[in-house]
Amino acid sequence: MAAYLMLVLGGTESPSADDVTKALASVGVEADADALNNLISELDGKDLGEVLETGSGLLAKFGSGGGGGGGGGGGGGGDAEEAEPEKEEEVEEAPPAVDMFGGGDGGDY
Repeated sequence: MAAYLMLVLGGTESPSADDVTKALASVGVEADADALNNLISELDGKDLGEVLETGSGLLAKFGSGGGGGGGGGGGGGGDAEEAEPEKEEEVEEAPPAVDMFGGGDGGDY
């Protein structure tokens, strides 16, 4: 269905099964010929805008309910061994900056 819609958006008013198969093959996907022929026959002669509007109306009946994802997991129990404290990494100091003329004494140029 997505490949069919992309072809329509690309300017092909009524893509054929061959058009969809070629589009899918161009990205390495093999089309299911039976399902594709069924889709093409169901859409034949129908206005795509009306089909999408009807489908949208049907989806609205289901609602979009459902909450967000579950909460985070609970904290670990106190039975576990205490973790080792993290070791601090030594920070390397950058070498002193020099001016663009190679000197670092701060004198006049």
